[in-house]
Amino acid sequence: MKNIHLKLLLPIILVGSAWIQEIIDQFICGGTCNLPVQPGGPLWGILTAPFSHADWGHLIGNTLYFLPLSYLVLVNGLSHYVAVWGCVVFFNLFRLLFWPRGGHGMSGVVYGLVGYLLVIGIAERRPLSVALTVFAFATYSHFVPTLLPWVSPPGVSWIGHFTGFTGGVFAALGMFREEHKKT
Repeated sequence: MKNIHLKLLLPIILVGSAWIQEIIDQFICGGTCNLPVQPGGPLWGILTAPFSHADWGHLIGNTLYFLPLSYLVLVNGLSHYVAVWGCVVFFNLFRLLFWPRGGHGMSGVVYGLVGYLLVIGIAERRPLSVALTVFAFATYSHFVPTLLPWVSPPGVSWIGHFTGFTGGVFAALGMFREEHKKT
C-alpha cells in the first residue's frame, strides 16, 4: 500500500517542487532566480534545471504533460520511473559539458518519459508495455519531430528535448535488460 501512495504522490511532489521554485523566482526574485544547466555552470545544475522554468506558461505547459506521462511510466513500476529520471539527469551532464547554451525546464524529463514509453513496448513485448507504447504513440508522437533542430521553435532547447528523449530510450532499454536477466 505504501508503494501505491508513493507512486501517486511522487509526480505531484516533483512538479510541486517546480511550482514552489517558480513562485520564489517570480514573486521574490522578480524572475531572475533560474537554476539552469549551462556551460561553465555548477554541476548541480543538472539536478536543478528540471525544476526551473522561464515563466508561468513554460511551467504550466510542462505540468500538463508531465503528470499524465509520469503516471503512465509508473504503471510499469517505481524503478522504471526512477530509471527515466536518472538517465535524463545523466544526459543533462552532456549539455553541461559540451553544449554552448544553457537550458532549463521539465520538458527534458517530459521527452524522457515519452522516449521511454515509445520504446518499452517494443523491447518487452508484454501486453501492458505494448499498450503503453501504442497509447504514447497515438497521444504523444507529435513530440518526435521537435527533436530535430530545424523543427523546434526558436528559443526552445531542442538539445534538452533530445537528451531527455535519449535518456528515456536508454532507461527503457536498461529496464528491459534488467528485467530480462531476472527471467
